[in-house]
Formats: sequence, structure tokens, C-alpha cells
Amino acid sequence: MSVPAKYRAIGDFHEYYSGRRRAPYLTLFVGGNHEASSHLMELYHGGWVAPNIYYLGAASVVNYGGLRIAGLSGIWNGGDYNKPHRERVPYGNREVRSVYHVREWDVRRLCCLRTQVDVGVSHDWPRGVEWEGDWEGLFRRKDLFERDAREEKLGSVAARKVMDRLRPKWWFSAHLHCKFSAVVRFDEKQGKGEGAESNGGEVGESANLVSQVGNPNEIPIDGNGVENGTHSVAPAKNEDEIDLDMDEEDESAGPLEKTSKPQGAAPPTDRTVESVPEALRAQLPASFARPKTPPPSESLPPPPDIKNKTTHFLALDKCLPHRQFLQILDIDPISEHVSPKQKSPRLSYDKEWLAITRVFAAEADPTSQLPRDKGQAYYAPRIATEEEWIEHNLVQKDRMAIPENFERTAPVYDPAVGLYPKEQSKEYTNPQTVAFCDLLQIPNHFDSPDEEREERRRNAPQEDQDHGGGGGRGRGGNRGRGHGGRGGGGGRYNGRGRGRGYR
Repeated sequence: MSVPAKYRAIGDFHEYYSGRRRAPYLTLFVGGNHEASSHLMELYHGGWVAPNIYYLGAASVVNYGGLRIAGLSGIWNGGDYNKPHRERVPYGNREVRSVYHVREWDVRRLCCLRTQVDVGVSHDWPRGVEWEGDWEGLFRRKDLFERDAREEKLGSVAARKVMDRLRPKWWFSAHLHCKFSAVVRFDEKQGKGEGAESNGGEVGESANLVSQVGNPNEIPIDGNGVENGTHSVAPAKNEDEIDLDMDEEDESAGPLEKTSKPQGAAPPTDRTVESVPEALRAQLPASFARPKTPPPSESLPPPPDIKNKTTHFLALDKCLPHRQFLQILDIDPISEHVSPKQKSPRLSYDKEWLAITRVFAAEADPTSQLPRDKGQAYYAPRIATEEEWIEHNLVQKDRMAIPENFERTAPVYDPAVGLYPKEQSKEYTNPQTVAFCDLLQIPNHFDSPDEEREERRRNAPQEDQDHGGGGGRGRGGNRGRGHGGRGGGGGRYNGRGRGRGYR
């Protein structure tokens, strides 16, 4: 887990992992930047981290109660976006951070969906969504956000791309540790989301979208009637929060002076600066030449079956006293998905997503060099062919329900051993991932021979106690007091991480 060792403390997740406690409600989640990444990488395609607690994987789509739910794990970091998932246990000090950075390969898979989903979930906020809600109220409460927003560094480029492509009815995020809502309306011609104000609507509509006065579904958390709107009051500073610089790529900056309201939803986007004149570049050796850019991949028009024009965005605060971290919503599906016949709602696989998974599993190993995006014209017919395979081999044979097949892989947290055992952490083969790959008849790229794992452990560097990571066995559920970042690879905002062990 990426957090300095002196701030680690055992939490309560180990009680759910061990079976001592059970989550009372089905819980779905995506990974962020304060997770036990080694545990989640065992479940790259998704799976149960504990009974009734389901991880959506690096990217996936599942169905529950008539809703199609798409998830994207990780936070944005442009330096790692086009890289494969090469991180393997035991992680070095660089890998313990890069392992939770979102990858283009997973975004590409989600963008191959051609039918409507109902809910999207990401850890990072989609880039620019702050301008599509009450941004003035947000900047009053979180003044450090303004500079990043105006410099277009707040939030995730990847999450925005997926949201603009899939256009779900709802999109949920976290990461920035405050409650915020927005309404994203999509332009008919370009399919790009635009804010309520730029579409002629009132900003107040998004600000009060969820936190309406008298909303019977809202649960008052702090007991003071604080709303997520222009009159929100920032909670008192929690002295237990420690401000940490979690990613070395992050650049710190102080608060801005108060600025006037921008014209339109956001500042201009073209900030290209030519640092080296072409005449001077021509005099340089060939090794300094610009890399040749591959031709753009062939694209198809926006999928005709994705028809939604409005996405409601909601982010909630941390689970702390007097913070707005809980919201109950009734969501009616807009997708035309037909769930398998079940006596009661049950989590199930998504036919189109399984087809996409089969196509991409045949294309490349996500842990090695990845091919460039070949475009929808290439992927669409192959996905259609694989959907026929899914229909014949899984749907018609009633094999679409996600099995409740949780198994513990690492030992349960042992208080006698404590947080700092001397041995390096181990990599485990998760039986759920094995079963999923067998179901789809695809290779398990995240499995390694025991000899290779032992060699990595022997050659692993010593733990850097000041910057997180390192040895440790068992699923602890540690909680690291850290800082959540702003979506650009770390950040400078307070936060509290939560994990299930260490590397």
C-alpha cells in the first residue's frame, strides 16, 4: 500500500476477509490509490475480496437488478497511461504507486461497449466535471482545487473519455473527499459532455440534484442539515488527517487568489507550447527527431444504441463523523439489458463485456507490450462474433450468474505477527480468476510459475519505510492516513487511505 509506514494502522477489513463479519448488503467497488494493490491484482477481471464485497476489476461491466454497472479502477497518471500492467509482487517503491494508475488498455476495452449502461463508477472524478456543477461553491470549500481546475489538471482524462462514450444515467466517483454533484449534458453532434450552464440550464440544478430539501431518500449524516450547494460549510479541520505527497510526479502549489467566474464552462483548452523551433530542431542529430505518430485508427460513428443525453454525477465525502459520505438513490434502468430469470436479484456477468474480454484476451497479454488501438471498425465485428459464442456457451446454458466463490488466498491478519513481518509479501493465484478464465477459455496472464515468484522475492529491494510498500503477509485491512490526490498522479489534498494488506 502506498503510504509511509509510520502512518499505517490495522483496520477492520480483516474481519470481513476472515469471515468473522459479513457485509450486510451487496457492496461493489472500484480500486483507488489507497488499496492493497497486490490483493486486487489477483482479481484483474473482478471478484470477491470478501463475502458480499465485490471488486469490479481494473475495468468491467456487471448486471444487478436490471442495472448495467460499468467500473474503472485506478487514478490518472499520464506517464503510465499507455504502459502495460507490468507490476508484480513484491513491488518496488515506484511500482507500489504505478500499480494503481489507470491504463489505456482497460479504457479501450470499456470504450468498445456499444450498448447503453445505467451506472458508471470511477475512483477519480472525470476531468472537467467540476465546471458542470456548482464550481464556485466547490472552490470556496476546497480552494486548492481551483488552480488545478483552471489548468485542466483536476480529475481523470480516462474517466472522462469513458463517461463521454458510455453516457450512463449516473456516474459515481470519490477521491477528492468532498460531496459534489453535477449534470452533464451531451452535445448532439460531437457527443461531448457540456455543463448545465453552457447548455442554458441553471447551475443550481446540478448543485441541488441530489441534496434537495425534503428529499425522502437523503440520510442526514452530520445532523446539521448541511447541503451540497452554494451554502455548504466546510467541516472543521480534522487534526488526525496528515497531508502527504503520495506520488513523486506531483507538483505542489499554494492556494490561488480569488478569481472571477470563467466565461463558459471552462477555460480554453489549447495550451500547446512549442519549446524548440523547427529550424533549430532540424540541426539536431536524428535521435532528436520527433517520434513518428502512427496513423489514427479507423473509427465508427457513436453507437446508435447509446442514446442517453444526460449523466448525473455524484461524489461523496470520506466516512468520518460530520461528513456527507452516504446517499440513498432510486435508479431506474435506461438500458435495454435483459437479466437472466432469477427469483431474487443476483450479480451476473454482462454478455457484451464477456465478448469484449475474449476479444482482447486474444489480442495481447496486458502485462507485456500492448498493440495500439485498432479502432472500432476492427473490434466491433470481432466482438459481435464473440457475443454469439457467449450466447451459445454461457447464456443458453444458464452460466451467467457470478458464482459466490470467494476463497482466502493470503493468511488472515495475525496480531501476534503485527504489521511488519520480516519476510517479503507473496503473490498468490486467485481461484476466482482461474475459474473466470476457464469459463471464457482465455489465458490467465496474471499467473506465474512458483519458481518465477520466488526469484522475484529473492531479488526484491528492501522496503522504504518512509514512502510505503514493503513486506507483509496477510490481509490486514490497514488504513493509512494519507492524501487522496487530485487525479493527476497524487495530489495535495487530505485523505485517509484504506487497504487490505501491503504490497
